[in-house]
Amino acid sequence: MHYAAFSRALARIVAIVAVAGLVAFVGPRITHAGQDPVYTEFLSDKAVDGYDPVSYFTDGKPVEGSDEFETEYKGATWRFSSAEHRDAFIADPAKYAPQYGGYCAWAVSQGYTAKGDPQHWRIVDGKLYLNYNADVQKKWEADVPGHIRSADGNWPKVLE
Repeated sequence: MHYAAFSRALARIVAIVAVAGLVAFVGPRITHAGQDPVYTEFLSDKAVDGYDPVSYFTDGKPVEGSDEFETEYKGATWRFSSAEHRDAFIADPAKYAPQYGGYCAWAVSQGYTAKGDPQHWRIVDGKLYLNYNADVQKKWEADVPGHIRSADGNWPKVLE
């Protein structure tokens, strides 16, 4: 793990412990301040679970990224399988980053957030969408245009 990634992970742990202590001390007066704009696993800062978001468009499948080819975007670390993919992302991140920050597209369409799984994806009109799992993806695919309209209307309010 790179020092910067380790430092961010350590900072998250310290923040979680501090908030837990504050909640225990202050009680229910603490409110949720919102979720990150890009989904990352607990104690991780990697977007798309470390998969290369450009690979969905160029290779037609998820390809694991490398710590050799990384960039920061919207508070998360994005990994790529090559310098060319990293550079393409840097030039136009909105083109390659999954919609709704990589949260599950179906969940966002329903008004909440859930993990987006890089193995359950679809590109629609040139945009990448992730879903929680195969069952949820089937629900989403039953009305893709309708779910996209609903999710677009809910995003980014669902992060609040």
